[in-house]
Amino acid sequence: MKVTEYAKQASEIFLLSDSFVRIKELIDDDSSTIDDISDIILIDPALAGIILKLANSSFFNYPGKIDTITKAVLVLGITEVYNLVIAYFTTKAFKSASKSSEFLDEFWLQSVDCALLIKFFGTSQHVMNAERLFILGLLHNLGELVVHQVSPEKINECKEAEKLLSPQDAQKKVLGFTYSECSAELLKQWQLPYSLIGPIRNQAQEDLSQYNIETQLLSIAQQVMSIHHSTQPSNYSHLIRDHQLSDLNIDEPLLMSAIDFCDIERLDILSLLNPSSTVIF
Repeated sequence: MKVTEYAKQASEIFLLSDSFVRIKELIDDDSSTIDDISDIILIDPALAGIILKLANSSFFNYPGKIDTITKAVLVLGITEVYNLVIAYFTTKAFKSASKSSEFLDEFWLQSVDCALLIKFFGTSQHVMNAERLFILGLLHNLGELVVHQVSPEKINECKEAEKLLSPQDAQKKVLGFTYSECSAELLKQWQLPYSLIGPIRNQAQEDLSQYNIETQLLSIAQQVMSIHHSTQPSNYSHLIRDHQLSDLNIDEPLLMSAIDFCDIERLDILSLLNPSSTVIF
């Protein structure tokens, strides 16, 4: 099967709700108002509650109280609220996956960690509206979830191949594509913005110097997350020596601070997006 076939099957299984489609249409329509967008969000009380809780969390660190969806859109901006909508409906769509709850909990735990790490690195680099990077980290590995759903036996084949190859080369050998490429293809099927698709598709490229800072930061966050969740003792020395980190002014103290930030914020985000994952702790 080609990557497009995997993504097509997944897009037919994991459907984004009508509310998401309507919100996307409004955001794409220049004539829409903030009230129009807020009204659609309010139709789904669970979504509205998640947005207000996240908007008032330490993740955004807004000094005042955000008590209405309209204020959330005004304060955070349409793009950021849209990203929170994507996060909510994506986790909701995949809750129907015919996989063990243990696998899904671990999957979303790692996804949230990657999201928090890239957000921290973006803030350290003074990337404008660094919170928007969170969605890149959260969705960066949906391709693995897709393959788990469509061809679960291929996952073990990839892990076996990783004994001799890098994860990306192992995936290409077994599947003909990487999880990153599958993630990007699913987002394309969902008609999400290229600003999400591009970095996720290219995160595993060997030479990232030609790609934008979002792609570079996603690659670093993913690597740090993988080491942090490894069964082996954490060893970031090879990352510290990487010239890419030097170019981005990421040193060992900053790396350790990012991991501390992740450990502090993880439970709050998981409790909102995927509460069952919190039982791991």
